[in-house]
Amino acid sequence: MTREELLTKLKTIIAPYVQNQEKFKNLNENTDFINDLEINSANLVDVVLDVEDEFDIEIDNDAMEKMLTVKASLEVIENKLALK
Repeated sequence: MTREELLTKLKTIIAPYVQNQEKFKNLNENTDFINDLEINSANLVDVVLDVEDEFDIEIDNDAMEKMLTVKASLEVIENKLALK
């Protein structure tokens, strides 16, 4: 799966939780879930659970704490997929 495909799936997963639609339209790897998209911390947990389901991976607490930006999330997903 390419990084672009991962990004497309990630956008689909986070879309329901986004509060700032304007920033979501301009989403890139530097987009911060909390500061830019205004996703609250409880919903970030939901995002991680949805990512686990979508990609059939397990994300531990250390990895979860890193998933605050699009880039960091993609890196965690890629690393977990590589270990499958």
